[in-house]
Amino acid sequence: MEEGSLYPALQRLLKAKLVKAEWGVSSTNRRVRTYQITASGLRHLEQQISSFERMFEGITLVLNPSKSPAN
Repeated sequence: MEEGSLYPALQRLLKAKLVKAEWGVSSTNRRVRTYQITASGLRHLEQQISSFERMFEGITLVLNPSKSPAN
């Protein structure tokens, strides 16, 4: 990720309720915000992984037709 893009991405995930955030204190006594994926976030992640895998299979077939499932 590019510098400066992590927190905006986390804010988008929070707004979409794909992650939740909680304030706490670190072992060095500093205030920290931790993020945890939600059930909705897990479902979304699984869908994205499945979509990526299908796309990757298609690309693999185009680049190497001898790897076709029919062969």
